[in-house]
This record gives sequence, C-alpha cells and structure tokens, in this order.
Amino acid sequence: MISGMASRRSLSVSAGLLVALAGVSLATLLIFPLKQVAPTASAGMIYLLPVLAVSIFWDRWIGLLTAVLSAVAFNLFHIQPTGTLSVNAPENFVALLLFLITAAITSTLAEISRARAREAEQRRLEADITADLAGGLLVGRVSDQLPEASRRLADNLDLPGARLELGPADPDEGLDLRLDLGSGSGRLELPPGTSDTEARWITERIGPSIEAILTVALERDRLQDQAIETGALQRSDELKTALIRSVSHDFRTPLAGILTSAEALRSASLDDTERAEMTDSIVGEASRLSLMVNNLLDLSRLESDAAAPRRDWCSLEEIVETAVEEARRRNPDVPVRTRLESSPRLARIDAVQTERALVNLIENAQRYSDPEPVTVTLHDGPTTGIIHIVDRGPGIPAADLERIFEPFVTLDDAPSHPGSGLGLAIARGFVESNGGTVRAESLPGQGATFVVEMKTEETNQGG
Repeated sequence: MISGMASRRSLSVSAGLLVALAGVSLATLLIFPLKQVAPTASAGMIYLLPVLAVSIFWDRWIGLLTAVLSAVAFNLFHIQPTGTLSVNAPENFVALLLFLITAAITSTLAEISRARAREAEQRRLEADITADLAGGLLVGRVSDQLPEASRRLADNLDLPGARLELGPADPDEGLDLRLDLGSGSGRLELPPGTSDTEARWITERIGPSIEAILTVALERDRLQDQAIETGALQRSDELKTALIRSVSHDFRTPLAGILTSAEALRSASLDDTERAEMTDSIVGEASRLSLMVNNLLDLSRLESDAAAPRRDWCSLEEIVETAVEEARRRNPDVPVRTRLESSPRLARIDAVQTERALVNLIENAQRYSDPEPVTVTLHDGPTTGIIHIVDRGPGIPAADLERIFEPFVTLDDAPSHPGSGLGLAIARGFVESNGGTVRAESLPGQGATFVVEMKTEETNQGG
C-alpha cells in the first residue's frame, strides 16, 4: 500500500504542474475584473487559492513553485509597469514580497497538515491491520488460522501475496522477515517485487504488532493444550478413583456372597434343599460379578475407541423385541410392556451393541419403576426409528439429565436402587457409535423417559 501511494505521487507530479499553471492562469484572469472594485495588492491574494490547492494535494515544492509562478504572473500582468518584471513603486515591491512570504507560509502549512493527515492515515492503517490480524489469529489454533491470516494481511497491505509461517527465517531469502515470538520464531514472506521502502515500513511498523499477536496466540494455544491435558489427567484420575471404588464396593458384595455360600457347602449337615439354595446363590452372584466385569470391559473399549461397530442391515423391531425379552429374563419381577408401531424398516447398525444398549436402558428403568411396569414403544420418525423407554419411578432432576450418562455416576438420592453407574454410559456409547442418539426426559415425580433414535430406511431401500 505504501509503494502504491508513492508511485501515485510520483506519477502525479506532471498533473500537479498542469494544475499549478492552470490555477495561476485562472487567478491572473480573475484579478482583472477584481481590480475595478479592490486595490491591486488585495486582489492579488486570489493567487493564494492555487498555491493552497496545489500544496494540499501535491508536494510542498510544487506548492512553492506555484507561489513563484503566481508572483511572476502578478508582477508581469498587474504590477506597474506591466509587461516587465521590474517594480518601480516601493509599495508594489513590498506587496509582492509579502505575497511571496504569505504564499511560502501557506504552502508550508499545507504540507505540514498533509503530512500529519498522511501519518494519521498510516497509523489508522496500521491499527486496522493489527486489529484484523488479531481477529483472525485469536479465534482458533494458530496453525489452523495462519493461511487465512496471511491472505487478509496481504489484502490489507495491498500486496499480491504474503505468508506467515512458524519457524526460523531463511537467511538467504531477502524478503523473508524474521519474527521473534518469545520462546520460538516465525517469518513473514513478502512477494517478489516488494520495494525496499515498503519492506522497511512493514518491518518497522507492522512487524512488532505481528510478533505481539502471534506470541499471545501461541501462548493461548499452549495454555489451552495444558488445560486439555490437565482435564484429561483429571478425568483419568476420576475414572481410576471411581473404578477402584466400584471394584472395592460392588465387587466385594458378590464375592462375599460366593465365598459365604461356598463355605456353607462344605457343611455335611446341609440337606438337598439348602445345598440347592447355596448353589443358586453362587450362580446368581457369579453372574452379577460377570456382568460387572463385562461392563468394565465395554467401558474400556468405548473410552479407547476400540468398540468399532460391525454394521449390517437389521430389523430395529426385532432388536427391540430381543432386548425386551432379555430384560424380562434378567428381572422377571418387573414387567415390561411393548407397543411396536413402526412400519417395516431396516437400520444399518451393530445388532449386538444396539441390543446391549437397549437392555441397559430397560434394566435401569426396571430398577426405578419396580414394582410398576416399564413401557417400551417403537414408532417411526421421518428418517429414524424412535424408541421410548418409560418408567414410573421418582423421575430425574433436570440438573442430572445429562450427568447420569457419565461413567460411575449414580444418583445420591436413590440408595435403594444400587448400581455401578456404568449401564447408561455404555448404552450412550454404543448408541452413538452406531450413529444414533439417546437422551433422558423427566418431570419430577412422574417417572423418566429414555428416547433413542436410530437412522432407518424402508425395507425396499435397504434390502
């Protein structure tokens, strides 16, 4: 932009000279009728108009040249004796000298005013470039924003191109400007053909702003990475703590039951009925322990993105029916009612994972709805199958509707409904890995509803 302004000024010198000649000529002609109503010395002040105009829009030297041309024209055409450059009357000489001084002062003041305006415009440009660059670099990671920031910087500088990069500058590249970024370095590559004047201006006036913005942006990225790492470590610690608590508490109960029953089986005084009861207790507690281990393994796979679904076209209605039957088998004391209102549709999902997720949701509903029945419905959305699992329990507080899907979270106000806090987390993980969504809805005291949506297609499209 600076080089463009300089070239425009250099190309406009001839235009300035033409304007000066035209202005002096016009002022000379206007003075003739003015002398009829005003003294010649007063009428001569009209020459200040072209001097002022040229000084404002062109260099001071063109303004001074206009002042000299005005003095010559004034002397030649309006100061006696006219037609010559001599001055006979002292008062005319004084008037001419005062005019020259006034014109010179006017030209100088106009140049000073123009220089200040030019400097103010340059500072405004620098501020705009800095603000625009900051807006581009501080909205995301520096590495992602550098290409767009480079393009905007080139546009603001009126250059055909520019490139901001992180890393040391190339000492063999004359237009590769080094940027000191505190603990690192960067460079600003300017396009070939950039003038020395413009490169110097960018280095001295724009470079420090670029360095400051990049330094702040890189520090922000570092702090964000640090915060993410800290959050991940904290999350990991929380999971480890919760896992230890789960193992120490939830595993202890079935293990204690198994050990107690096994010890009792050693007694010779047990009859067949008591022995069968002890055996059933061992089988039940072992099954419960196996379920906990499977939950932990599933959560581990989901947390490490190792639970990739094996997708195939499946009947969502059949998956729902199978999940309901499994939930009834595991907990026959709480009935599960179904209402399947879906048209024949297929979903491209992992049937095992989806069924596991639905079983977890239904079992959770049974735990809180006991002894009232749980209702499972399936109906069609525009492009999805929508499953509602409704219980008649105490409901879920609004603040916990999302939190209940986090691992190892159990509601503090539900001690009578023990659980490891893994079922809902695993259910959401499996549903989302198969392209679906699951959410909880509830009104206090009116039970809870889990809503699962899975993408489906008509059977004649998916076949």
